[in-house]
Amino acid sequence: MNAALETLKERGFIQQCTDLEGLSKAMDSGPVTFYEGCDPTGPSLHIGHMVPYFAMRHLHEAGHVAIVLMGGGTARIGDPSGKTSMRQIISYEEIDANAARFLGQIDRFLKLDGKTMYSENNKTWLADLNYIDFLRDIGRHFSVNRMLSFEAYRQRMETGLSFIEFNYQLLQSYDFLQLYKRNGCTLQIGGDDQWGNIVAGIELIRRVEGGEAFGLTFPLVMTSDGKKMGKTEKGALFLDPEMTTPYEFFQYWRNVQDADLDKFLKMFTFLPMADIAALRAPGADPNAAKERLAYEVTALIHGKDEAEKALAGAKAAFGGGGDKSAMPTVELPRSRFEAGFPVLDLFVEAGLAPTKSEARRLVQQGGALVGETAWKDEKAAVGAGLLDADGELVLRAGKKRFARVVAR
Repeated sequence: MNAALETLKERGFIQQCTDLEGLSKAMDSGPVTFYEGCDPTGPSLHIGHMVPYFAMRHLHEAGHVAIVLMGGGTARIGDPSGKTSMRQIISYEEIDANAARFLGQIDRFLKLDGKTMYSENNKTWLADLNYIDFLRDIGRHFSVNRMLSFEAYRQRMETGLSFIEFNYQLLQSYDFLQLYKRNGCTLQIGGDDQWGNIVAGIELIRRVEGGEAFGLTFPLVMTSDGKKMGKTEKGALFLDPEMTTPYEFFQYWRNVQDADLDKFLKMFTFLPMADIAALRAPGADPNAAKERLAYEVTALIHGKDEAEKALAGAKAAFGGGGDKSAMPTVELPRSRFEAGFPVLDLFVEAGLAPTKSEARRLVQQGGALVGETAWKDEKAAVGAGLLDADGELVLRAGKKRFARVVAR
């Protein structure tokens, strides 16, 4: 097998390939141009979007040419794959703004050079399509029966599939055809929920151009307890630091289950396999591996400075030294502590509980710590005497969430 594909296989990326032997031979013959598409239907990428981009970086480092395709055109419809209901339709202006944010996040991770790693936007060829001509020239190559045989459409038929979404596979296939003709692109990569769309694009290239193309999909990553990877109490693990702070991002990886460590180290870092093996050797401390995982992924997404701050904040929170200022921090009036700060209000205002009822449950279950003390009385107030010499106090909600309170 080609060395680049061997790397992907070793790290757990490969789920399905239309022709693994043929793709391996093509890669051995010289650089292959490949692409991955993403529809900018939200304000930020989340970590689930990033699996193909980690694979893209491996392939690019092996000498292949990568195209990051922004779905400025397809986002106007929305991909039904993996969805139980139709996406909310958003304005063209929102789509363009989202695409700009997505590209900024991707550029920080991939370092687009404009030559061997560059971006395209499918609104270039989709926005002004003549629908009648499109149906005549492209739609005639598609079988409705064949489309409905793919899992993505079959599942949606049970809950309702709109006609606008039914067109999506034609448009994504047309993307592949356009990139094949314009850029010499012969490989599409993506999550395994894109398998049907990728296969349809390959068939369209064969029918229209008589050309050969390939598809390669990656697993939809789940945690060991069967949950979708990247889901937090607040929702998805976003790359935008305003939506998920670098500290929260770091803490997600620091607190993964032991059973997920091998998989996440291989897929979400570029550590050599020998280093990963050493971190996971019999007798090795799993917490050290989690800390390394958290640091590596945070540095890749947010930069080394933010990773260092998050690491320092985590060390401070766990009582192992470090810089408390790197912890999630909230400023509250000192006068409220002097008057006696109701503990339930304090945990809500510190962001450790969404409501007073949740804060009450936290106290009753013994999960609310004020400093090093487990707070037992939900009606008691936190006084100024518990603030340190700097007017600060660390609150904890369970073992994983912390906040530094600064009284001013």
